[in-house]
Amino acid sequence: MTAGLPGAAAKTGRAGRDLPAAITVAIVLVGLVIVSLAFVKDVFLVVASAAIIVALWEMRRALSTNGTWMPAIPMAIGAVAMIVGAYYGGPDVLIVVLAATILTSILWRMPRGQAGFVRDTTATVFCLIYVPFLASFVVLLLAPADGVHRVLSFLAVTIASDTGGYAVGVLFGRHPMAPVISPKKSWEGFAGSVVCSMGAGVACVVYLLEGTWWVGLVLGAVAAVAATLGDLTESLIKRDLGIKDMSNILPGHGGIMDRLDSLLATVSVVWLVLHFLLPAV
Repeated sequence: MTAGLPGAAAKTGRAGRDLPAAITVAIVLVGLVIVSLAFVKDVFLVVASAAIIVALWEMRRALSTNGTWMPAIPMAIGAVAMIVGAYYGGPDVLIVVLAATILTSILWRMPRGQAGFVRDTTATVFCLIYVPFLASFVVLLLAPADGVHRVLSFLAVTIASDTGGYAVGVLFGRHPMAPVISPKKSWEGFAGSVVCSMGAGVACVVYLLEGTWWVGLVLGAVAAVAATLGDLTESLIKRDLGIKDMSNILPGHGGIMDRLDSLLATVSVVWLVLHFLLPAV
């Protein structure tokens, strides 16, 4: 057992992860996103589409453990169409593509017969909304002239929430927030998430988006709440399915979905806050 080996404790945090590997992978992923944003916006669409297709594969694979079947081809095509459609056509196109993808996926499932039809179509609709539809809000953030700064602000408040929650929770966590769902998540950690996310929100709104500081406070607070709910939601899904991670393709993290959980939950509310409180010119 590796837990008994010298140095194992130094490499593994309270969350049971290989911290050096996790930090390395996180830096690479963030770097990939920043590089894709730094040149042509369309490159980011490719990166986002690839991540969402892998995330859908993970969800499909995880849900298959309880016998659920979902149509991979229309879901993958629809996911890419949602991302591209949202960027070039806006929210109206995104909604239409979502509806078309749901209908196509239902038709794709029909030849398999009635057994498990409600289970399979319900899971399909859930995954299409939970993954590509929510993810498409990141390209809605990207579309305006200052879109790169909006996306960076979204990433900053979400990462600050996750990092602050983890650090404060490890150091000071004493009161479990949701022991049945995620025993290691504490109220102290949640407070750390809110404070760090609000700090990142103020910095981003003032220096990147040239807005007023109180918008940053609202942005950070809303993002921290959404990120925490997103994390708890995926934890509940994994507990229901009896799995620890969605996959093992990211050393120290698990799968793409294990990293997207808080991002997917946060991106739509970040878009909403900025859309109304700091509208694009």
